[in-house]
Amino acid sequence: MGTNAVDSLRGLSGIKGDAKPLPFTPIYSLLVKIGPVIFRTIFRIRTLGIERIPKKGPVILAGNHLAHVDPILMIVGSRRTVRFLSKKEHYDQAFTKFVMKTTGQIETDRESGGKDALIQATEVLRRGEAMGIFPEGTRSRKSEAPYMQKGKTGVARLALTFPDVPIHPVAILDTHKMLKPGSKMFRITTPLTMSVGKGITWREWIHHPNGGNLSESEIQQIVDSEQDIRDQQMATLFRRFTDQLMGSLSALGAP
Repeated sequence: MGTNAVDSLRGLSGIKGDAKPLPFTPIYSLLVKIGPVIFRTIFRIRTLGIERIPKKGPVILAGNHLAHVDPILMIVGSRRTVRFLSKKEHYDQAFTKFVMKTTGQIETDRESGGKDALIQATEVLRRGEAMGIFPEGTRSRKSEAPYMQKGKTGVARLALTFPDVPIHPVAILDTHKMLKPGSKMFRITTPLTMSVGKGITWREWIHHPNGGNLSESEIQQIVDSEQDIRDQQMATLFRRFTDQLMGSLSALGAP
């Protein structure tokens, strides 16, 4: 009953629709092989806990967002082809559009709430790939710590849609010092750190006493309840999951 109850929740994620096929990205595959070597030669990078990231299979990497180089650091650190939700403004200029398209990134429209982007994210996980997400939705523009903003619940909805896919918190440190907001100058001597936390699946989290803390029967009660009550209860779970994920990032050292 436990498995059926958790699986019944999947239809309550709010992510509905058909995803478009993901583009073939041979250039990205090549960059993943040679990019880390080049990047580590130029920049001072320290990675912690990267052995926790599975080398194959679907995984969600959720990180804090300080600067434009954060996705690059996450790719270099994980040594996997990682796809990200990218704001549509990155597709307005020829060069950045070329980079986004050739690496198979997913265009996000903030005004629509990013629903279409989350639908596309499901295709990434269905194909057994790595999905990178910055739950804050946009990079922090705060001038002093704490830099992290409140996380959006899209990551929780995606986790529910794939209840057996692990979500790893990925704390990114000091990229905002290497590339300050509004600046085009890189401070290549700035040491950068990427710290990966232990992964957890939605299925594990929903039952954990420090997570959703719900029994099998309680989960089924949510599924069987009236829509207004069900929506309220799911919104509470999504918020709790997201807030705990952001707390994990903070515990890993995210400023």
